[in-house]
Amino acid sequence: MICAISGEVPEDPVLSTNSGLLFERRLIRRYIEVTTVSPALGFASGARPCAWAFFPDFVLVLVPQDHGKCPVTKEELAMDDLVTVKTNKIPKPRPLQAASVPGLLGMFQNEWDALMLSNFALEQQLHTARQELSHALYQHDAACRVIARLKKERDESRTLLAQAERQIPISAAGPAPVAAVTNGKRGFHHSNMSKPNLFVCSALILFPGYTALEDEVGPDGKKIRPGINPVIIDELTECNSVLSAQRKKRQVPPSLAPIDALERYTQISSHPLHKTNKPGILSIDIHHSKDIIATGGIDTNAVLFDRPSGQVLCTLTDHSKKITSLKFVPRDELLITGSADKTVRVWQGNEDGSYGCRHTMRDHGAEVEAVTVHASQKYFATASRDNTWCFYDISTGSCLTQVGEASGQDAYTSAAFHPDGLILGTGTSEGVIKIWDVKSQTRVAKFEGEVGHVGTVTAMSFSENGYFLATAALDGVKLWDLRKLRNFRTLSPYDPDTPTSSVEFDFSGSYIAVAGSDIRVYQVANVKTEWNLVKTLPDLSGTGKVTSVKFGADAKYVAVGSMDHNLRVFGLPGDEQMEEAKSESAVQ
Repeated sequence: MICAISGEVPEDPVLSTNSGLLFERRLIRRYIEVTTVSPALGFASGARPCAWAFFPDFVLVLVPQDHGKCPVTKEELAMDDLVTVKTNKIPKPRPLQAASVPGLLGMFQNEWDALMLSNFALEQQLHTARQELSHALYQHDAACRVIARLKKERDESRTLLAQAERQIPISAAGPAPVAAVTNGKRGFHHSNMSKPNLFVCSALILFPGYTALEDEVGPDGKKIRPGINPVIIDELTECNSVLSAQRKKRQVPPSLAPIDALERYTQISSHPLHKTNKPGILSIDIHHSKDIIATGGIDTNAVLFDRPSGQVLCTLTDHSKKITSLKFVPRDELLITGSADKTVRVWQGNEDGSYGCRHTMRDHGAEVEAVTVHASQKYFATASRDNTWCFYDISTGSCLTQVGEASGQDAYTSAAFHPDGLILGTGTSEGVIKIWDVKSQTRVAKFEGEVGHVGTVTAMSFSENGYFLATAALDGVKLWDLRKLRNFRTLSPYDPDTPTSSVEFDFSGSYIAVAGSDIRVYQVANVKTEWNLVKTLPDLSGTGKVTSVKFGADAKYVAVGSMDHNLRVFGLPGDEQMEEAKSESAVQ
């Protein structure tokens, strides 16, 4: 007597009068048990829900279709159709084989044989799975090799295409396709042409009428960058050679402010440039030839201020979050701004003193923390908290390359180009300083651990002599000798809880300014001699946090930004300035 559901001898057997099958009472009752559902839900009596789902306007109830039926024959079956089978309550007899030692041994032998057969079947399945996995890995490796070869061919083709675009003159028959830039992305457009032109380069075909409004995306989901081609590398190398030769001959200009003049510096003006409800100036840059100061604030605005006249030239308001960094490009009258809204904007100066947005770049996935302009003033780089830095062409606003892997653990917080232009320095939120070769986009040096900083690297500045790098963080300012890649001096002007927010060499390389809870100006010496403190300028904002400092032309003044809305200028008072100018002209 075996249960038709469990396949075992039932303890409380019942017999179906319809099919004659035997069941365990508790199992068949659970299968066909009748549950009454509220009539408000619209179910007939006897329906047994198996799942519920509540929605705002209704309740979804799932009911099994075989409810109230025999589990074997699927005929209608109710508890009334089951008859109890009377059995004697005696102990269950042992199997006949278990009544003797030879029978037990036979049972064990059968179980062992079944176990070995099962183990053999599993080994066969494992061997088959290993063969399939090996084949799949081989196919994957072959596919990766093919993809790598195609990528190499694609990059070579793009390089050849870029060279061809630079060298092919405009056809006299009609205007050739020219690059059109929209939001920092390069596309192609054309006008009516007498003869169709066709540029074929490997798998890339460009022809009149083709429009590439979106950046191409590779198989890994990342945007495909054209890279720094050999033509650009030649430009960078040539710029480096010229500047290196000039640097060997450069001397300290006679118009540089002397030490005794810096010792008399005091606040000569204060200008409320930003909003009072969102105070804080995070970045400053100076257009030295025109004496225009640009400030970027927490209020999302960049303000251009004419220092001699004391007038605001214009306010740039296109960013949606705080402006973290900005830089002038004097050659083309441009201003570049980086913001926490993940965008970088290039602003074009007009004859009336206003600025209009020329390019908007959206290549970063997190806050843009630093903007730095190459010495050629044709390219610039940005560093972001997405742990990448980008190299841009200023004229087109296109991102030529993006270096780094997206990660929020080691974000880039500062960046600066070496004066010669072939080296880029970056600082991270973990106190690590990385030095990059711009031509190959490879890291050539890294300062971390005991020699690195404690806390976020807030600022960095290369000396114009090309030998020194200054970096600022929570533990003060570290000075690095780039010739030997070592830290030769540490300036700790503040207590351990006060971070150093900004550090800046003046253009002559004679002074260095450090900003934290106040502003301190040091005289630049060499590796072995002491760097003496020349002047300490107080923080007059009352916030106790100076965020940015910048030297004016020939260090004749110092522009300071704090966590209030005022730009402050420190220098000599008016009468002393006039006397200094007269004495300089007499000497000349």
